Amino acid sequence: MSTVKDILSKKESQVYTVSPEKTVFEALKIMSDEDIGALIVTEGDNVKGIFSERDYARKVILKGKSSKDLKVSDIMTTDVLFVTPKNTVEECMALMTEKRIRHLPVLENKKLTGLVSIGDILKQVISDHKFTIKELEKYISGDIAG
Repeated sequence: MSTVKDILSKKESQVYTVSPEKTVFEALKIMSDEDIGALIVTEGDNVKGIFSERDYARKVILKGKSSKDLKVSDIMTTDVLFVTPKNTVEECMALMTEKRIRHLPVLENKKLTGLVSIGDILKQVISDHKFTIKELEKYISGDIAG
């Protein structure tokens, strides 16, 4: 059963963060430059929230506000759900589905160590399924040693 640790071992370890005092525009610029969909909002080593494209779409643009006037703290999601490296992919998928979220920060010993997205989860599920299919094909063909 794959875990968050397995996912993190295959992806870039950089976790992009932003200060709650930065403007929404500045946060969007970082997201655009790095081709990512969310930033963890931090003050020092403390996670204060998460800012995503969804926050921008629903809390800024649809309400006619300006991203250059608002601070990240004005619209970030503060009720952040976390996982640990030991959580399984299935647990992450269930949490993301139930809570309708696309990003889960990873904490280890109360320290931010990574971020997994729904895309990361799906890649791992597909990889696990391909492995299972390959092993079943070997078993069926009698190539067990292979």
